[in-house]
Amino acid sequence: MMPANFDWFPLTLSLKVAFCATGFALVAGVALGLLLSRRRFPGRGLLEAICMLPLVLPPTVVGYAILVLAGRRSALGSWLYQHFDYTIIFSWHGAVVASAIVALPLVLKSAIAAFNAVDTTFEAAATTLGQSRFSVFLRVTLPLAWPGILAGTLLAFARAMGEFGASLMVAGSIPGRTETLSMAIYNASQAGNDQLALTLVILTSVISVAVLVLSNRFLSPRLS
Repeated sequence: MMPANFDWFPLTLSLKVAFCATGFALVAGVALGLLLSRRRFPGRGLLEAICMLPLVLPPTVVGYAILVLAGRRSALGSWLYQHFDYTIIFSWHGAVVASAIVALPLVLKSAIAAFNAVDTTFEAAATTLGQSRFSVFLRVTLPLAWPGILAGTLLAFARAMGEFGASLMVAGSIPGRTETLSMAIYNASQAGNDQLALTLVILTSVISVAVLVLSNRFLSPRLS
């Protein structure tokens, strides 16, 4: 039962943030996954470890790192503010950046496993037929690895939907501007509005379960 005058803004903002963050995480995750799965170079293990850090670090640490690197006092943040009057701080763009960073490891790990599982003989056969490396990637490698990548992407979307700590530090929780579902739940709980908090929890849980079910179908297609 929806409370009277239910505000749909946190849901729409959460979906917008999650879609944008997942898109960025997908592009970065596929590129890094292909690099880490097919190339051996000094520092490879360190690069992978750094990319996986958001998976194990407290979200507040991730949020603080974003503030240090892109806040108004940072070189990048100061330059953007002075020249373009733009900042990700206290904007939904900041929530996208935070969510993309915490979601990246899920896409990356899935992409590495998916690319490693691709039979390279198919790629070699396509190369002998005169296909360029980019064409082989688009026509052979990516289609074969896509189910695993998609499963990781769905998990990343669910993670981005539920992001709280890092987004709170970077974007804040401004009603009608940066308040996502997770922040709305926290605010409703703090205000003693248990009905609203429960409604938002159920709504978030339903979306998350649906995404996880889809992810499981791609991870275990033979069992679905």
